[in-house]
Amino acid sequence: MTELAFSTAAAIAERIRRRELGSLEATDYFIERIERLDGDVNAVAVRDFDRSREAARAADRAAPVGPLHGVPMTVKEGYHLAGVPTTFGYPELKDNVPDWDSDCVARYKAAGAIVLGKTNMAYAGADFQTYNEVYGTTNNPWDLERIPGGSSGGSSAALAAGLAPLEAGSDIGGSIRNPAHFCGVYGHKPTFGIVSQTGHSTMLTPGPATDLVVCGPMARSAADLALSLTVVAGPSSLDAPGWRLDLPRPGKAGLADYRVAVWADDENSPVDHEIAERAAFIGETLSRLGARVSDTARPAVDARRGYETYLELLHSVMAAGVPPETRERNRRYAAETDPADRSDRAIMSRAMVLSHAGWLGANGRRERLRYAWREFFEDWDVLVCPQMAATAFPHDHSPMQTRTVTVNGEAQPYFQQLYWSGLVTGPYLPSTVFPAGLSSEGLPIGLQAVGAAYHDQVTIEFTRLLAQEIGGFQAPPGY
Repeated sequence: MTELAFSTAAAIAERIRRRELGSLEATDYFIERIERLDGDVNAVAVRDFDRSREAARAADRAAPVGPLHGVPMTVKEGYHLAGVPTTFGYPELKDNVPDWDSDCVARYKAAGAIVLGKTNMAYAGADFQTYNEVYGTTNNPWDLERIPGGSSGGSSAALAAGLAPLEAGSDIGGSIRNPAHFCGVYGHKPTFGIVSQTGHSTMLTPGPATDLVVCGPMARSAADLALSLTVVAGPSSLDAPGWRLDLPRPGKAGLADYRVAVWADDENSPVDHEIAERAAFIGETLSRLGARVSDTARPAVDARRGYETYLELLHSVMAAGVPPETRERNRRYAAETDPADRSDRAIMSRAMVLSHAGWLGANGRRERLRYAWREFFEDWDVLVCPQMAATAFPHDHSPMQTRTVTVNGEAQPYFQQLYWSGLVTGPYLPSTVFPAGLSSEGLPIGLQAVGAAYHDQVTIEFTRLLAQEIGGFQAPPGY
């Protein structure tokens, strides 16, 4: 049974279909690993083991109902799972218990999955780290003194430690992608709107979709990302009567057929030399295999302005959940700041008090970005670029405005780490983060494979093929 720990969800599903493995047997196996290994990691914060065993017994009695029949998995705490709390890390929501499943959870269950419980997330979903007063701090299995990423940090830690074979995360500022990078797993940020957000919320009644937010899969293989996306992609119940999703299929026979642009570093957010070198190495590998590769091709956009547009849109979303006193502090700061000030703090403060008319202006700039990126991807299939400027760094629970991240020996502003995520998120592009090896310190390095809007399966397939050349997931020592 030891090979189950790091098996793919697809492989487990196949063994269950062949009756070589029982769903209850697999469920008990992962429950035992969680109970034995999760104490130091603190990834699986909400445990629903009794009901998952009951569901597994039912799966063993039934004929297969879908591609994940009988497969145990976990989901991020921000998803509604009927009968257990959804808090987003807010202590005041510890008794916020829905009686219905989110759309994603319902679709996983319909595909036959067994939900073991929910994984820890950053407070309010608004940090690169994962800690909150409800469930405590989640640690990185590669080094317990370091962060696993956030906000889907429990998701990435559970996958890396072999506590579950599949996860459901969510992303607005890299919350699927940076945990995947920090823990050495795969994560896919879908094109905005192709996966329903319904039930990914603190609200006990269905609410509207939130701009920039996406729900997406995390796994230990690209093949599991592709499988998971076919399970969850599709309209919400409100939209289901009127539209259907038909994502373009990958059309390349091998890596030699791809046209790949590599954006290894940028003066707007310099990255660790090892990360930039790893991105360049990917380009060299692809070129050697016969792919068309460029390290200078870029979309016809002002990257800094595009990032600023993303910040405006992001912070206008985040402002909806901040206390009135915080909005007032940002209003005063914005009023006292030179309108030409383009620092991250000035942009954030102005966005926090953005009027609807101001948001419409930012949305118009976003639309122009979308057209420019579409034109870029007429010439290129994939863009490979960093996800974060550094590998996993030590826990830091000091006030956010005082935090920094050390990159190449120099301190960078903490939220400058949004740059590489924002380039992709603002124009609604899909991005697959894939493991690209380990740093000299033995920490995972993940890179983004970005594609044209709705070409989600293209970026996922690219990373699947790439793993055959450079390797994929590696288990951390001790697990």
